[in-house]
Amino acid sequence: MSEPLPKSVLFCCDHNSIRSPMAEGILKQHVGTSIFVQSAGVKNDKDIDGFAIAVCKEIGVELSKHKVRSFEDLEMWGEALDSYDLIVALSPAAQRMALDLTENYSLTVEYWPTLDPVGIGETREDKMEAYRQVRDQIVNNIARRFRKNSS
Repeated sequence: MSEPLPKSVLFCCDHNSIRSPMAEGILKQHVGTSIFVQSAGVKNDKDIDGFAIAVCKEIGVELSKHKVRSFEDLEMWGEALDSYDLIVALSPAAQRMALDLTENYSLTVEYWPTLDPVGIGETREDKMEAYRQVRDQIVNNIARRFRKNSS
């Protein structure tokens, strides 16, 4: 029996430039508008990663317009973390921050250990393959966690 689907999900990682934007885009593709989906990073000090854009484009997920944001940005913009039903952390630092920031909230924080592909591979194709592995891991985790009830 699968868990009930949340109404809102926040994915988070270190910089909101690779893993969490991938997860945000892939889940939006998977569920459409039935779940509100957002992503954030512990920091927002990088732009969206070009390899992440490329490997997501291969599966029809558009990331080129993604604007990186941090937990602090969300708070400044009035987007309270307790408005989410589920926060999915994709890195240890993001998990720690999510747990610290939500310790007094009634919401679920899940940790999906997800490889950081930065620095893996010598050639462009090697790097693309590392990013594809991360993308596919996220696709599989989303398919498993957000399984649509077939009745």
